[in-house]
Amino acid sequence: MTTQSFSDTEFVVHTIAQTAVDNEKYFGDLDSVVGDGDFGFSLARGFEIVLADWDGYDRADIGTFLQKIAVTITSRIGGTSGPIWGTAFLRAATVAKGRDELSGDDVVTMLRSAMDGIKARGSAELGDKTLLDAIAPMTDTIEARLADGAGSEEIVTAAATAARTAADATVGMQARRGRASYTGERSIGSPDPGAVAVAVILEQLAADWPSRPVQPQ
Repeated sequence: MTTQSFSDTEFVVHTIAQTAVDNEKYFGDLDSVVGDGDFGFSLARGFEIVLADWDGYDRADIGTFLQKIAVTITSRIGGTSGPIWGTAFLRAATVAKGRDELSGDDVVTMLRSAMDGIKARGSAELGDKTLLDAIAPMTDTIEARLADGAGSEEIVTAAATAARTAADATVGMQARRGRASYTGERSIGSPDPGAVAVAVILEQLAADWPSRPVQPQ
């Protein structure tokens, strides 16, 4: 599986941004259970700027495009979310530097590099009840479906299912990072907002993927 030149990358990033804006209240409500409730607001305000500045981003190559997005996210999303999400985009951008096309294996490498960045920036590991607990199984699923020779639509759908299952599983975890960690065992019983955000974004991608713009050959 190889992405179209820029088209699929742009589609994924635009979907992430629009989904974050559209779900501001939902993500905020999730965060208010044991957090400070600003997750939805912070994410939406930053990604609103990404959408507003969309046509002005440097598209010299995929890596440059993602790097510019990362700078916006890091500087304009408040709280801890900006550095975390910005680092993820920046690590992915580094893998894609100088490239106009990405293979499926490239995408997996980008996601794993993003996870490494999140771990380093947030001092988080799998099981700490963070967005990593959705991204990791999602990435494993993508890698497995690629090895099976699946097409892109099947892969995106499987990734969304894996992310949702993993996000739901965070309900039984105790938060060990972020504001929710201060509540100790009270964090058990509600899902991690970041993991849910990953699931919602992937579900939107899966729903829209078949109708994404297709570049003429």
